[in-house]
Amino acid sequence: MTEFAKMYGGSLFELAAEEGADGAILTQLEECLGLLGANPDYLRLLSTPSLPKKERCGLLDEALRGSVHQYLLNFLKILCERGQLRQLAQCAEAYRQRYNAAHGILEATAVSAVALTDDQTRRLQKKLESVTGKQIRLHCKVDPAVLGGIRLDIDGTELDGTVQSRLSGLRSSIAAAAL
Repeated sequence: MTEFAKMYGGSLFELAAEEGADGAILTQLEECLGLLGANPDYLRLLSTPSLPKKERCGLLDEALRGSVHQYLLNFLKILCERGQLRQLAQCAEAYRQRYNAAHGILEATAVSAVALTDDQTRRLQKKLESVTGKQIRLHCKVDPAVLGGIRLDIDGTELDGTVQSRLSGLRSSIAAAAL
């Protein structure tokens, strides 16, 4: 993540938190990211240096006024004016990190060979919350290479309880014993 994104995303969070709008702005920020991701031509248009800044900001104003918080709209206009709209995803990530830290939320990713059922996901989330003492936002992914078990990544810490990991450890043990 760039220093620009940390500074600007963090500043937007601080402003939103002061006003008690941090949750609403996070939701709207993620929606804006989705919209821009689904419409890359619009993002290219807003990033075109040959189009005057005033017109680019006017396009943002026209598209989003009344549907997003004024702070978010102004933030997007600032990024557009500075030619940094392509850093929006990183700014959103910085905002999300600050939001999570302020609200005691940990991001966790569970990787398994087959999709976890809703019940398994709910039980895993509750177990992680009881162990960490924090609210867990759990994302589940499927990777057939895992073979079985679960690999967890919780706030940068990896816990690997997969068959793939155990087999790899067994291979290393056999290779070391054969020497």
